[in-house]
Amino acid sequence: MLNRVARTAEAFDMMHFHADFLHFPLFAPLWRKTLSTTHGRLDLPDLPPLFREFPTMPLVSISNAQRSPLPWANWCGTVYHGLPTDLYAPGPGGGGYLAFIGRICPEKGVDKAIKIAQRAGIPLKIAAKVDKADLDYYNDRIRGLLKGPGVEFIGEIGDHEKGEFLGAAMALLFPIDWPEPFGLVTIEAMANATPVIAFRRGSVPEIVDDGVTGLIVDSIDEAVAAVSQAISLDRRAIRRRFEERFSVQRMARDYVELYGDVLRRSSVNAVVLSTTTRAAERRDAA
Repeated sequence: MLNRVARTAEAFDMMHFHADFLHFPLFAPLWRKTLSTTHGRLDLPDLPPLFREFPTMPLVSISNAQRSPLPWANWCGTVYHGLPTDLYAPGPGGGGYLAFIGRICPEKGVDKAIKIAQRAGIPLKIAAKVDKADLDYYNDRIRGLLKGPGVEFIGEIGDHEKGEFLGAAMALLFPIDWPEPFGLVTIEAMANATPVIAFRRGSVPEIVDDGVTGLIVDSIDEAVAAVSQAISLDRRAIRRRFEERFSVQRMARDYVELYGDVLRRSSVNAVVLSTTTRAAERRDAA
Protein backbone atom coordinates (compact mmCIF):
# COMPACT_ATOMS: atom_id res chain seq x y z
CA MET A 1 0.00 0.00 0.00
CA LEU A 2 2.79 2.43 0.87
CA ASN A 3 4.53 1.64 -2.40
CA ARG A 4 1.36 2.41 -4.33
CA VAL A 5 0.97 5.72 -2.52
CA ALA A 6 4.60 6.59 -3.30
CA ARG A 7 4.08 5.85 -7.01
CA THR A 8 1.13 8.29 -7.14
CA ALA A 9 2.56 10.88 -4.74
CA GLU A 10 2.35 13.68 -7.30
CA ALA A 11 -1.46 13.45 -7.16
CA PHE A 12 -1.54 14.57 -3.52
CA ASP A 13 -0.97 17.94 -1.91
CA MET A 14 -0.25 16.32 1.44
CA MET A 15 0.25 12.73 2.59
CA HIS A 16 -0.64 12.12 6.23
CA PHE A 17 0.66 8.91 7.82
CA HIS A 18 -0.52 7.02 10.90
CA ALA A 19 1.68 3.95 10.33
CA ASP A 20 4.25 4.55 13.07
CA PHE A 21 7.55 4.94 11.16
CA LEU A 22 7.29 2.20 8.57
CA HIS A 23 7.03 4.75 5.76
CA PHE A 24 10.12 6.81 6.65
CA PRO A 25 12.62 5.17 4.25
CA LEU A 26 10.21 5.22 1.32
CA PHE A 27 8.95 8.78 1.75
CA ALA A 28 12.05 10.56 3.03
CA PRO A 29 12.69 12.06 -0.45
CA LEU A 30 9.11 13.42 -0.39
CA TRP A 31 9.25 14.79 3.15
CA ARG A 32 8.08 18.27 2.08
CA LYS A 33 4.53 17.01 1.49
CA THR A 34 4.22 14.54 4.37
CA LEU A 35 3.03 14.63 7.95
CA SER A 36 3.39 11.72 10.38
CA THR A 37 1.32 11.39 13.55
CA THR A 38 3.11 9.52 16.32
CA HIS A 39 0.62 7.48 18.32
CA GLY A 40 2.72 5.45 20.76
CA ARG A 41 5.23 5.98 23.52
CA LEU A 42 8.54 7.48 22.40
CA ASP A 43 10.81 6.57 25.31
CA LEU A 44 12.12 3.46 23.53
CA PRO A 45 15.87 3.00 22.93
CA ASP A 46 15.63 2.29 19.19
CA LEU A 47 13.79 5.54 18.37
CA PRO A 48 16.54 8.21 18.73
CA PRO A 49 18.70 6.60 15.99
CA LEU A 50 15.65 6.30 13.76
CA PHE A 51 14.65 9.95 14.12
CA ARG A 52 18.25 11.08 13.59
CA GLU A 53 18.40 9.06 10.39
CA PHE A 54 15.29 10.85 9.05
CA PRO A 55 15.52 14.34 10.59
CA THR A 56 13.46 16.12 7.92
CA MET A 57 10.25 14.10 8.31
CA PRO A 58 7.57 16.47 9.69
CA LEU A 59 6.00 15.08 12.86
CA VAL A 60 2.87 15.75 14.89
CA SER A 61 2.36 14.58 18.47
CA ILE A 62 -0.91 13.66 20.14
CA SER A 63 0.17 15.44 23.33
CA ASN A 64 3.04 17.69 24.31
CA ALA A 65 4.08 15.19 26.97
CA GLN A 66 4.54 12.53 24.30
CA ARG A 67 7.42 14.54 22.81
CA SER A 68 9.50 14.75 25.98
CA PRO A 69 11.87 11.83 25.20
CA LEU A 70 12.68 13.35 21.77
CA PRO A 71 12.33 17.13 22.11
CA TRP A 72 14.83 17.74 19.31
CA ALA A 73 12.83 15.86 16.64
CA ASN A 74 11.11 17.72 13.78
CA TRP A 75 7.86 18.49 15.62
CA CYS A 76 5.44 20.67 13.68
CA GLY A 77 2.54 20.66 16.12
CA THR A 78 0.35 18.80 18.59
CA VAL A 79 -3.17 17.71 17.68
CA TYR A 80 -5.31 16.14 20.39
CA HIS A 81 -7.63 13.31 19.43
CA GLY A 82 -11.28 14.05 18.82
CA LEU A 83 -14.55 12.12 18.73
CA PRO A 84 -17.82 12.72 16.89
CA THR A 85 -20.05 14.70 19.22
CA ASP A 86 -23.00 12.47 18.35
CA LEU A 87 -21.14 9.22 19.10
CA TYR A 88 -22.05 9.33 22.79
CA ALA A 89 -24.77 11.10 24.76
CA PRO A 90 -24.35 12.53 28.26
CA GLY A 91 -25.13 9.90 30.87
CA PRO A 92 -26.69 10.40 34.29
CA GLY A 93 -24.05 8.53 36.28
CA GLY A 94 -26.74 6.76 38.27
CA GLY A 95 -25.36 3.23 38.05
CA GLY A 96 -23.81 3.29 41.49
CA TYR A 97 -20.38 2.06 40.37
CA LEU A 98 -16.92 3.26 39.36
CA ALA A 99 -15.62 2.19 35.95
CA PHE A 100 -12.34 0.90 34.58
CA ILE A 101 -11.92 0.31 30.87
CA GLY A 102 -8.85 -0.70 28.88
CA ARG A 103 -6.26 -3.46 28.76
CA ILE A 104 -5.29 -5.56 31.76
CA CYS A 105 -1.57 -4.90 31.88
CA PRO A 106 0.85 -3.45 34.44
CA GLU A 107 0.89 0.07 32.99
CA LYS A 108 -2.90 0.52 33.05
CA GLY A 109 -3.19 -0.04 36.80
CA VAL A 110 -6.31 -2.19 37.15
CA ASP A 111 -4.96 -3.46 40.50
CA LYS A 112 -4.83 0.13 41.74
CA ALA A 113 -8.37 0.74 40.46
CA ILE A 114 -9.59 -2.21 42.53
CA LYS A 115 -7.88 -0.88 45.66
CA ILE A 116 -9.29 2.62 45.11
CA ALA A 117 -12.85 1.38 44.66
CA GLN A 118 -12.72 -0.99 47.62
CA ARG A 119 -11.32 1.65 49.93
CA ALA A 120 -13.93 4.13 48.71
CA GLY A 121 -16.65 1.57 49.39
CA ILE A 122 -18.06 1.76 45.85
CA PRO A 123 -18.47 -1.20 43.44
CA LEU A 124 -16.10 -1.34 40.47
CA LYS A 125 -17.00 -2.61 37.02
CA ILE A 126 -14.07 -3.58 34.81
CA ALA A 127 -14.48 -3.66 31.04
CA ALA A 128 -11.13 -4.88 29.79
CA LYS A 129 -9.36 -7.29 27.50
CA VAL A 130 -6.35 -9.51 28.19
CA ASP A 131 -3.77 -9.66 25.41
CA LYS A 132 -1.67 -12.79 25.03
CA ALA A 133 1.42 -10.83 26.03
CA ASP A 134 -0.21 -10.00 29.38
CA LEU A 135 -1.72 -13.39 30.12
CA ASP A 136 0.89 -14.34 32.74
CA TYR A 137 0.42 -10.99 34.48
CA TYR A 138 -3.34 -11.52 34.48
CA ASN A 139 -3.10 -15.04 35.90
CA ASP A 140 -0.43 -14.22 38.49
CA ARG A 141 -1.52 -10.79 39.68
CA ILE A 142 -5.06 -9.92 38.65
CA ARG A 143 -7.29 -12.98 38.38
CA GLY A 144 -7.53 -13.37 42.15
CA LEU A 145 -8.32 -9.69 42.67
CA LEU A 146 -11.32 -9.95 40.34
CA LYS A 147 -12.98 -12.24 42.87
CA GLY A 148 -12.81 -9.60 45.59
CA PRO A 149 -15.85 -7.86 47.10
CA GLY A 150 -17.50 -5.25 44.93
CA VAL A 151 -15.53 -6.17 41.78
CA GLU A 152 -17.31 -7.16 38.57
CA PHE A 153 -15.28 -8.16 35.51
CA ILE A 154 -17.43 -7.89 32.39
CA GLY A 155 -14.70 -8.42 29.80
CA GLU A 156 -14.03 -6.51 26.61
CA ILE A 157 -16.78 -4.28 25.22
CA GLY A 158 -17.26 -2.57 21.87
CA ASP A 159 -17.89 1.05 20.98
CA HIS A 160 -21.65 0.52 20.91
CA GLU A 161 -21.54 -0.65 24.55
CA LYS A 162 -19.21 2.01 25.92
CA GLY A 163 -21.85 4.72 26.06
CA GLU A 164 -24.11 2.90 28.47
CA PHE A 165 -21.17 1.57 30.50
CA LEU A 166 -19.43 4.94 30.93
CA GLY A 167 -22.59 7.04 31.05
CA ALA A 168 -23.96 5.13 34.04
CA ALA A 169 -20.65 5.19 35.94
CA MET A 170 -20.15 7.60 38.81
CA ALA A 171 -16.56 8.17 37.62
CA LEU A 172 -13.84 6.57 35.50
CA LEU A 173 -10.68 5.40 37.28
CA PHE A 174 -7.50 5.94 35.24
CA PRO A 175 -4.64 4.99 37.60
CA ILE A 176 -1.96 4.59 34.91
CA ASP A 177 1.68 3.80 35.62
CA TRP A 178 3.34 4.78 32.34
CA PRO A 179 3.89 7.91 30.19
CA GLU A 180 0.47 7.77 28.53
CA PRO A 181 0.67 9.51 25.10
CA PHE A 182 -3.01 10.47 25.19
CA GLY A 183 -5.57 8.16 26.83
CA LEU A 184 -8.57 7.97 24.51
CA VAL A 185 -10.80 6.47 27.19
CA THR A 186 -10.59 9.69 29.19
CA ILE A 187 -12.31 11.72 26.46
CA GLU A 188 -14.77 8.88 25.86
CA ALA A 189 -15.75 9.28 29.52
CA MET A 190 -16.02 13.06 29.11
CA ALA A 191 -18.23 12.59 26.05
CA ASN A 192 -20.57 10.64 28.33
CA ALA A 193 -20.34 13.45 30.92
CA THR A 194 -18.48 11.13 33.31
CA PRO A 195 -15.69 12.56 35.50
CA VAL A 196 -12.21 11.06 35.41
CA ILE A 197 -9.93 10.31 38.36
CA ALA A 198 -6.48 10.01 36.82
CA PHE A 199 -2.91 9.62 37.97
CA ARG A 200 -0.55 12.44 37.01
CA ARG A 201 1.42 10.63 34.31
CA GLY A 202 2.19 11.43 30.70
CA SER A 203 -0.51 13.47 28.97
CA VAL A 204 -3.03 13.42 31.83
CA PRO A 205 -2.50 17.07 32.93
CA GLU A 206 -3.10 18.16 29.32
CA ILE A 207 -6.27 16.14 28.79
CA VAL A 208 -8.04 16.25 32.16
CA ASP A 209 -9.04 19.73 33.33
CA ASP A 210 -8.48 19.35 37.05
CA GLY A 211 -11.62 20.25 38.98
CA VAL A 212 -13.75 20.49 35.82
CA THR A 213 -13.67 17.20 33.91
CA GLY A 214 -12.11 15.22 36.73
CA LEU A 215 -9.42 15.11 39.38
CA ILE A 216 -5.68 14.54 38.90
CA VAL A 217 -4.00 12.65 41.74
CA ASP A 218 -0.58 11.28 42.62
CA SER A 219 -1.37 8.26 44.76
CA ILE A 220 -4.00 5.72 45.72
CA ASP A 221 -4.70 7.67 48.92
CA GLU A 222 -5.36 10.84 46.93
CA ALA A 223 -7.55 8.92 44.48
CA VAL A 224 -9.70 7.54 47.29
CA ALA A 225 -10.07 11.03 48.76
CA ALA A 226 -10.96 12.42 45.31
CA VAL A 227 -13.89 10.08 44.65
CA SER A 228 -16.50 12.10 46.52
CA GLN A 229 -15.32 15.34 44.93
CA ALA A 230 -15.23 13.85 41.44
CA ILE A 231 -18.76 12.50 41.54
CA SER A 232 -20.02 15.91 42.65
CA LEU A 233 -18.65 17.65 39.53
CA ASP A 234 -21.15 19.15 37.10
CA ARG A 235 -21.67 16.51 34.42
CA ARG A 236 -23.11 19.09 32.03
CA ALA A 237 -19.90 21.10 32.33
CA ILE A 238 -17.88 17.97 31.62
CA ARG A 239 -19.79 17.36 28.41
CA ARG A 240 -19.44 21.02 27.37
CA ARG A 241 -15.68 20.90 27.89
CA PHE A 242 -15.50 17.72 25.80
CA GLU A 243 -17.34 19.46 22.96
CA GLU A 244 -15.00 22.46 23.21
CA ARG A 245 -11.72 20.56 23.33
CA PHE A 246 -12.15 17.07 21.93
CA SER A 247 -14.65 17.08 19.09
CA VAL A 248 -13.69 15.48 15.79
CA GLN A 249 -14.45 18.81 14.10
CA ARG A 250 -11.81 20.55 16.21
CA MET A 251 -9.31 17.79 15.46
CA ALA A 252 -9.95 18.06 11.71
CA ARG A 253 -9.55 21.86 11.76
CA ASP A 254 -6.28 21.55 13.65
CA TYR A 255 -4.91 19.08 11.12
CA VAL A 256 -5.97 21.14 8.10
CA GLU A 257 -4.26 24.19 9.61
CA LEU A 258 -1.16 22.13 10.29
CA TYR A 259 -1.08 20.85 6.69
CA GLY A 260 -0.84 24.45 5.53
CA ASP A 261 1.88 25.25 8.07
CA VAL A 262 3.94 22.24 6.99
CA LEU A 263 3.62 23.06 3.29
CA ARG A 264 4.57 26.72 3.85
CA ARG A 265 7.51 25.79 6.03
CA SER A 266 8.65 23.17 3.54
CA SER A 267 8.50 25.75 0.73
CA VAL A 268 10.67 28.16 2.72
CA ASN A 269 13.13 25.37 3.54
CA ALA A 270 13.22 24.33 -0.10
CA VAL A 271 14.12 27.89 -1.16
CA VAL A 272 16.84 28.07 1.50
CA LEU A 273 18.26 24.70 0.48
CA SER A 274 18.16 25.63 -3.19
CA THR A 275 19.91 28.97 -2.54
CA THR A 276 22.56 27.28 -0.40
CA THR A 277 23.14 24.62 -3.04
CA ARG A 278 23.56 27.19 -5.85
CA ALA A 279 25.98 29.21 -3.74
CA ALA A 280 28.02 26.11 -3.06
CA GLU A 281 28.07 25.26 -6.75
CA ARG A 282 29.32 28.75 -7.62
CA ARG A 283 32.07 28.46 -5.02
CA ASP A 284 33.10 25.09 -6.41
CA ALA A 285 33.15 26.48 -9.96
CA ALA A 286 35.34 29.39 -8.91
